[in-house]
Amino acid sequence: MNRARLDETLADLDADGYLLDASQEDANQLYLSGFTGPDPFLTLYVDGEVHLLVSGLEYGRARTESTADAVERHADYGYEYGGREERYDMYADFVRDKGVESVSMPPRGPVGTADALRERGVDVAVDGDDRLGEVRAVKTDEEVEAIREAQRANEAAMRAAEELLASADVAGEEASADGDADAEPGVLLAEGEPLTSERVAEEIEVTLLRHGCALDETIVAGGARAADPHDRGSGPLRANEAIIVDIFPRSKATKYNADMTRTFCVGEPPAALRERYDLTERALSAALDAVEPGATGEDVHAAACEVYEAAGHPTFRTDPETETGFIHSTGHGIGLDVHESPRLASGGGELEPGHVITVEPGLYDPDVGGVRIEDLVVVTEDGYENLTEYPIAFEV
Repeated sequence: MNRARLDETLADLDADGYLLDASQEDANQLYLSGFTGPDPFLTLYVDGEVHLLVSGLEYGRARTESTADAVERHADYGYEYGGREERYDMYADFVRDKGVESVSMPPRGPVGTADALRERGVDVAVDGDDRLGEVRAVKTDEEVEAIREAQRANEAAMRAAEELLASADVAGEEASADGDADAEPGVLLAEGEPLTSERVAEEIEVTLLRHGCALDETIVAGGARAADPHDRGSGPLRANEAIIVDIFPRSKATKYNADMTRTFCVGEPPAALRERYDLTERALSAALDAVEPGATGEDVHAAACEVYEAAGHPTFRTDPETETGFIHSTGHGIGLDVHESPRLASGGGELEPGHVITVEPGLYDPDVGGVRIEDLVVVTEDGYENLTEYPIAFEV
């Protein structure tokens, strides 16, 4: 946690304190408390100190593991297994015990908690600016290192996926393995069976687990499916088509995320697909060249868009309703959330040293396929450092 930045950002709150009611799955909660509580608990920031209120079950672990200045348990307020109203009474007592009569809560905080505190005389304001999210956006050196380690695991998983694709046979070719008689010509084969998106995703997930990371799902999408940026992919993969592999794992130890995309083609890509891949490499290079402190996310996005627009491809800048072309932003921040501030998009704000961002231009058309290339970089005092070491190559 960047404690100095936290104190500075929350110093001018129009409230006595900042309150969170969430589990570790909420990145702001995990950041402020430093505690991996699987069930919702309260964290209160007031006068430069962080206070936790947890159940008796979690009390010992919270005292040992959290980064809070003080940890209390429900029993300290005469509550352990009471009903909802009694729980809310405890919340109000906990807040007032710290001299707090008004709190700010994030936009996605529980409405029930906010309303219950108001009913008990505690003023609650909504933090529409998501101040904690802005604090989290600028990473410390330790946070950057945690993301770098997650990216190394990501690269091991990408390597496993690429090797599986590269070792595949192609149904209908003389070099195909035995057992492909029933496979449609052009389908990739692994050990004589169709190589599917699901099989490649399985290899990715197993590799990540061996490197201390995990993810709920990944993207391995080929052909027309690759033309939908968030299609997870399914079914057999084919030669001579684009296969987008987008992996965004989370470290099981640090809880920080990584993100990377590569597009592969087994065999010879059609000319139109090759052209789009080369353009996307150029768009990536242009966007990276625009990354520096003081530049805006809009500047970086514009640099990528200009490459595509000059080649005659639509973007959301030229046609907000287009369903083909460059149909998403150029990137996003990454940290305890896989998508967080800042945004590399129209309206994206100023970049600062410590921002860790993805840079991921792409082109999409169901008649041709989809192409996306994504690197992960940290903004530095004089430009950026690319945290991605994995090579960029299309044909495998």
